[in-house]
Parts: sequence; structure tokens; C-alpha cells
Amino acid sequence: MFNAKKVKEELVTWLRNWFEENGKGCNAIVGISGGKDSSVVAALCVEALGKDRVIGVIMPNGFMPDYNYALRLIKHLNIRYTELNIAEADYAILDAFESMKCIVNGEPFATNQIYATQQTEINLPARLRMCALYALSQSLNGRVMNTCNFSEDYVGYSTRYGDSAGDVSPLGGLTVHEVIELGLEFGLPEELVRKVPSDGLCGLTDEENLGFTYEVLDKYIRTGVCDDENTKQLIDKLHKKNEFKLKPMPTFIPDLA
Repeated sequence: MFNAKKVKEELVTWLRNWFEENGKGCNAIVGISGGKDSSVVAALCVEALGKDRVIGVIMPNGFMPDYNYALRLIKHLNIRYTELNIAEADYAILDAFESMKCIVNGEPFATNQIYATQQTEINLPARLRMCALYALSQSLNGRVMNTCNFSEDYVGYSTRYGDSAGDVSPLGGLTVHEVIELGLEFGLPEELVRKVPSDGLCGLTDEENLGFTYEVLDKYIRTGVCDDENTKQLIDKLHKKNEFKLKPMPTFIPDLA
């Protein structure tokens, strides 16, 4: 049985201790999307470090559907924030594909044009946002907060070196529904905590992208029970396919004996 009050207290202590060991006096840098995960992480950082050591970063890609939700969270927590629009960087990289070619021995391939795939275009903004967070973190004496939850990580619903990156992952062991309960325990507005989750990249909700609900996924993660065999197989397939995202980068160690 999930005890939100107990987990909140333990998580606050855990994060406070982590900063003492890995960034004493540093600021928490949190990308604010307007969703529950970044809202809960920001609230956690305020509780653990105090609002003066938490800096929110809003990063629209031109237009940001949840912009007002992000501002609502920042106002609620009364934290400092800045805004960095990644649209020009995104456009510049995608435009560069128009003139990129594969060259071998000084000569182009017969089919040498490099095209940005749809998935490339979807994931690029997440990676640019993480670049921005680390640039700001380095300039503001900070540590970058990862905002992914266990449910997303389990099925690989994150962008490698994008939102899956960070210096510390407070929600990495909590399912979506546990994050919601934790957000309510922190006293966050329900409109932020219970808002239908979407990645803000492809125009679909998380559950539409995944092909199943978080309720089904969370139940399967915690109990091993999934009532629909097809859904179970899909979850297992996604988990297996994306396990590499959660592992350290493989490193070859030479035998020097």
C-alpha cells in the first residue's frame, strides 16, 4: 500500500542528503513542462532545499501548449524561473539536413542525401532542452533534475539523452499514480497533478502513444497482473526493447595483465 505521506518525508530527506554529498550549496535546475512530473519534482526541491535554491526553466519550441500550466506551477511555488525558446536551434539543425550529404573518400554516395526522420524531429526538442538545462546549470551553480517516473522508464517512454538525462532522479522509482498521490500530498493544484499527460512533441497523449493506460501499466508493474494478454505482451516487448536506456553505457575494459 502506497503511503504518500511517508514517501514524501523519505524523499525529501533523501534529496537533501544527495545535494549535501553531490552539490552542497548548489541550485536545483528543473525543466518546467506544466505536467505532473516536473511539478512534483519542483515541489520536492522546494521542500528539500528551500525555494531560493530552485530555478525553473520553461523551454517552449515556438508554441508551448502547457505554457500557462508551467506558469501556474511557478507562481504556486514562488520560485525563480527563466525562459529559453529552443525553436531557432531546432529549426537550424533540421534545416541543416537539407544540405547534409554522406561523403566517402571525397566522393558522395549515389544516394547521399541525409533526411531527418519523423522520430528524429520528435526527439530533437527533448535533447535540445537537456542541452539548455545543462548549459544553465553550469552557469547557475546547479544540478539538473531528472523528471521521469518509473512507469515511463519501464516502457522506454523517454528520449535518450533528452528527458531521460539528469544528475538525480527523484521519481525514477515511482509509478504515475504514485506520483499523482505524492503531488497531492505536496499540496499542488489538482489541475497540475491530474492533467492528462502528453509529451508536448507529437500532439498525442502519453496513453495514445503507448497503446494502453497508465492504470493498466502501473498495476502490471506493481503486481505482475495484466488482464489483457495482448497488452501484457506489448508492455513486455517495450520493456525489453528499451532496457538499454536504463543501463550504464557499456565500456570495454582491456586486459592489461
